[in-house]
Amino acid sequence: MDETVTPPDTSQSVSVDIYDQVYHLRGIDPAYIDSLARSVDAKMRAVSAHGGTVDSLRVAVLAALNIADELATLRQRYDTLAGSINQSQNNLRSRAGSIAGMLDEVLNERKVG
Repeated sequence: MDETVTPPDTSQSVSVDIYDQVYHLRGIDPAYIDSLARSVDAKMRAVSAHGGTVDSLRVAVLAALNIADELATLRQRYDTLAGSINQSQNNLRSRAGSIAGMLDEVLNERKVG
């Protein structure tokens, strides 16, 4: 008989208010979920104030596009930084190899001389 142990459900229920609508969500970190909800609410309110629209679906889509744009921009910055770090690591490895070679030469000269 094969018994599978299921880990206990550690998710918690949290109620959040986004653009005057209450959503009941579950997750392992209610404070994080609340923070995300406040961020989405703020983005929707900013879009609504800027565009003057009251259609909540349109506001949600425009807010989602703004959030997607921010995400894409951050991913691009991350990729650029990751590439820069990789290049720096390769340069450091190359320089360390050169220094190791020079040290080997000096040590060999001392052994011979």
